[in-house]
Amino acid sequence: MLLKFMIYLLILFCITLNNISYGQSSMGNVLGRNTISLNGKWNYIIDPNNNAEGMGIAYDARPTGKTDFLEYYFDESASLQVPGDFNSQLTELTYYENYVWYKKTFAYKKNEKRLFLHFGAVNYKADVYLNGEKLGIHEGGYTPFQFEITDKVKAANTIIVKVNNKRYKDGIPELGYDWFNYGGINRDVNLIETPPNYIEDYFIQLKKGKSDVIKGWVKLDGKSVKQQVRIAIPELKLSVIAKTNDSGFVSFEFNAKVQRWSPENPKLYKVKVTSENDTILDDIGFRTIETKGTEILLNGKSIFLKGVNIHEEISAEKRKSVDEKDAFQLLSAAKELGCNFVRLTHYPHHEYMVRLADKMGLLLWEEIPVWQWISFEDTAVRYKMNYMMKEIIQRDKNRCSIIVWSVSNETMPTAKARFQSIAKLAQLTKQMDDTRLVSSAFNNIRYDKNQLSIRDSLIEYMDIVGLNEYLGWYTPWVGKPSEYVWKFDFNKPVIISEFGVEALYGNHGSADTASSWTEEYQEQVYKDNVTMFKNMSSLRGVAPWVLYDFRSARRMHGRYQKGWNRKGLLSNGGEKKKSWFVIKSYFDSIKN
Repeated sequence: MLLKFMIYLLILFCITLNNISYGQSSMGNVLGRNTISLNGKWNYIIDPNNNAEGMGIAYDARPTGKTDFLEYYFDESASLQVPGDFNSQLTELTYYENYVWYKKTFAYKKNEKRLFLHFGAVNYKADVYLNGEKLGIHEGGYTPFQFEITDKVKAANTIIVKVNNKRYKDGIPELGYDWFNYGGINRDVNLIETPPNYIEDYFIQLKKGKSDVIKGWVKLDGKSVKQQVRIAIPELKLSVIAKTNDSGFVSFEFNAKVQRWSPENPKLYKVKVTSENDTILDDIGFRTIETKGTEILLNGKSIFLKGVNIHEEISAEKRKSVDEKDAFQLLSAAKELGCNFVRLTHYPHHEYMVRLADKMGLLLWEEIPVWQWISFEDTAVRYKMNYMMKEIIQRDKNRCSIIVWSVSNETMPTAKARFQSIAKLAQLTKQMDDTRLVSSAFNNIRYDKNQLSIRDSLIEYMDIVGLNEYLGWYTPWVGKPSEYVWKFDFNKPVIISEFGVEALYGNHGSADTASSWTEEYQEQVYKDNVTMFKNMSSLRGVAPWVLYDFRSARRMHGRYQKGWNRKGLLSNGGEKKKSWFVIKSYFDSIKN
């Protein structure tokens, strides 16, 4: 456990050496803290040419004399809702990818507590200022960050955030990704109050390979952190005391007879972590996940993952998903389909999604957006990959629904540094969290008529192999689906992590012509895939691409797409396409 904590510190150190400036890593379990919400209306100014920086906008400058004037003024500007993307809130910004400045004022009465300014996520880069002082920056549009402002806060305060959702060659994701680039302060903003010495973070899960041993660690932060800490599960009448070292860290393990969490029985326990100065509550489920040969074992029993891919979007309203209600809508649609598994594509989703999955009994695949043409040769990119994975593991490591950390999606084997970068990231992920599986989604499948195979040196580092195949769409069928044969030279479980075809809801006609974009063609391709799956002995899960039609500027067909990826089982309005019923029937036929 100490080794894992030291790895966190090493990543931070390496990033500092490479001149990449980030906000402080988020403390654990923000939703269980004493928070003051800063959500709501924030003033904004659009800055397409990045001119405002030199005008003093970051410091909320004001004219001081009769001859002074400024060519901006926050106080009379309009407002945007936070959390929320600016693209869907302003018609003129629908496809905007550039700078927007946000401003929020708040009053605060200082006390003996420490105070942190916490952002759930800002897409893509954020420069954060408080009362004219730059707190720092954060890069990455889907992970949380914070700044301590204990000694900087006043009675009346002004936060200004420079948000930039431009695409970068050295960004993660990079230039050409295939989902909508919703910019802005997309997730909750909170002030967090803690005692001077507080519980910074903790990790409490079943020990790898053990169904009756809970293992974990606690980390305190402050000037006096050598303390006794108590980990209690009141329902089980369990209470364990441990003592932190001079750095505020302690690891522990203890026996516990728990009801193990599963999709059929999503049991969560109230867990209480107490130090001499702080207390935090969490709802934690306990389960084991491992592989044995080609099997995936949940709590020691083989399970088939009946899944679907979900983007973090409310398609009917053409906007980013931002709250618990939105998360419930998306996960409820997956449950109605018959899913026990969801792939959160292609980036970390809102924490509400993960916590609701804990409650609703849905297993999750969570990944970072190392997507296709990442610049692996760039040292800075490799550090960003590692840091982003560290950020999301730090946020979600106590959520039992997550069974897979995915390190990449459809990366090209031709990239020179790709193998080294992803292999190291997979190793690092396992070192940070050995209680879950590591995977990647591969699309470099070899098609030799109806003989299919994949060879990739990265497979050695994966617990599960994800395959994205688009037979019937990007790759035509050759012969009968029932005669297709998959040959693997590895003994690991396989998940078809993507498959599908585009169809416009309500467009009916040919079932054998791809260019018809019909529901019937989509339906037939899904039937053909289901037929092919029966010949895959190592297949342990499938996830159709995708639950809902979703927005993508790359999708330019003027009749059928119009800026939408139409591979959804559901239309952007939520109507069920014929393919939805094929998958529903297939899932209903599978008994774990």
